[in-house]
Amino acid sequence: MSRRKLLAASVQVTSAAAAATALGVTGAAAADTGPGSDAGTGAQGRPAGLWAEFTANPYAHPQIPYVGRAGFRGGERHFPRHPVRANVLHYGALADGSADAAPAINRALREVGEAGGGTVYLPPGTYRIDDVIQVGWDNTTLRGAGSGRTTLYATKSLTEVIGVYGSRYGGDKSSWSWAGGLVWMCPKDRYRTLTDAIRARAWPFEGWTGNKRDEWETLAKVTAEAVQGSWTVTVDSAARLRRGDRVLLQYTDDPGHGLLDHMSGDVEGAATYNWSDKTKVLSYVPYEWPARVTEIRGHRVTFDRPLPLDTRLLWQPRITTLVTPLVNSGVEGLTLQMTPTPQSLHLLDKGYNGLVAQCTWDCWVDDVHAVDVDNGFLMVAAKATTFRRTRVSGRGSHHPYACREGAHDNLFEDFAIDQRTVLPAPPGTQLHGINVEGLSSYNAWSRGRMDMGTFDTHRGLPFANIRTDITISNDGQHGGDASAGPLYGARFTHWNVTVTNGRAGCAKIDDIAPYSATVGLSTVTPFGQTDVPDFTGPLHSRLESYGDTDVSPANLYEAQRELRR
Repeated sequence: MSRRKLLAASVQVTSAAAAATALGVTGAAAADTGPGSDAGTGAQGRPAGLWAEFTANPYAHPQIPYVGRAGFRGGERHFPRHPVRANVLHYGALADGSADAAPAINRALREVGEAGGGTVYLPPGTYRIDDVIQVGWDNTTLRGAGSGRTTLYATKSLTEVIGVYGSRYGGDKSSWSWAGGLVWMCPKDRYRTLTDAIRARAWPFEGWTGNKRDEWETLAKVTAEAVQGSWTVTVDSAARLRRGDRVLLQYTDDPGHGLLDHMSGDVEGAATYNWSDKTKVLSYVPYEWPARVTEIRGHRVTFDRPLPLDTRLLWQPRITTLVTPLVNSGVEGLTLQMTPTPQSLHLLDKGYNGLVAQCTWDCWVDDVHAVDVDNGFLMVAAKATTFRRTRVSGRGSHHPYACREGAHDNLFEDFAIDQRTVLPAPPGTQLHGINVEGLSSYNAWSRGRMDMGTFDTHRGLPFANIRTDITISNDGQHGGDASAGPLYGARFTHWNVTVTNGRAGCAKIDDIAPYSATVGLSTVTPFGQTDVPDFTGPLHSRLESYGDTDVSPANLYEAQRELRR
């Protein structure tokens, strides 16, 4: 057995014991991982044996990721109700759609934000916007009267408002096909640097460390190895750290691409996979994991959630600064309606995009409906952000939902994708669905209705994400360049999924995703887009309760969240 396999086996055993102790599960209860155990499963449906295993090893289960802290403030149910500080009508906005209301709305957001925060209220009506609405200040909410009563009617695309946005990887693609929104939640300084770069045609990286990934400095170097699922690292000095700090834990890949192998579950086939020509996925490293410091004891630093990966010294792990995130802000109670346009050819979107959360942390979107959009709701390098009660409808879209560029610990719940109103889809267009890519990890999609689309990965080695309690007409296509590498990393889980049209692709993943779990999936058959595994050899995936969606727990995210109690 290779050193890598021995280390992986040792890590799993050590992590299981540590995680069980952390939850107060010890002795015989911790060892009871056999099928049929009903620990923590609730009263409905047939208990899943995998769930019993997970409760004994929640932070480092080999197939199921721990997402019990995904979303706003670790999964809080209630969003803040910031006091109303501005009514856009008092700033000159008209609610009859007769004039551009964007200057008034943006002025209200800026003044409220610069004064310390609060709510900017849009009374019932239709507000024409000819520019981006920028939510860029902490503790600030843009709130309408409800998605059925307040509408932002967008007349221009992002190409018209900001300019052409090419791809940093070359070619003639439009990056508005996956980036940006006409409501753009992003810290004001980061928004400025991003849009300045786009206007200068210096196509930027979009995440936590700036346009060239060089806006960070080391706060502490990790000096001892730690296993996935533990909460604490040992550093050379904690002098520059404080409790409550928002930081990055960065992992750099080694020359043999052991970090990427590890994200793939250290399966045998990862060691022989040709990473060298996967230029896009290689550009995504270092892996940047945002976390909050909760405790410092000497050289020991504890975070607010378990470590996402083994922390091996070979990967030069370090705690660093990041661009200042947008914190504790939200968008609520409105519809984003685009002016009628035909859907663009694939990858040539003009940017009639709904809402993007970019470099947000502990933010939220609630009761927002996107209509006739190129791309509906995007999370780009977002952290611990919740999209709740969102819906995409209209003529058909490219990405109804996307989660990309190192987005971690986010929650999409009570979401819907309506059947397109323009049928059939225009030639040369493409529909994806709920997308995750670009080393994004520990995100959860919960309680969804998808009348079209698919469980899209778009390559880029996303890992440790779940989709649960979803009904889908599985007719979309996954995307992703070959240079972006594997479709799946380890620990993808699909739990309680009903596929109404019986198509297997991207829903049944036990034969393609390493160290994955497919539990409570309705019976499906391969047709349409089909894929082959990226890795040769055993995948160590699990398939349970296949053909039976009466599984307990019915919602994996909710059950994990309840474990915290």
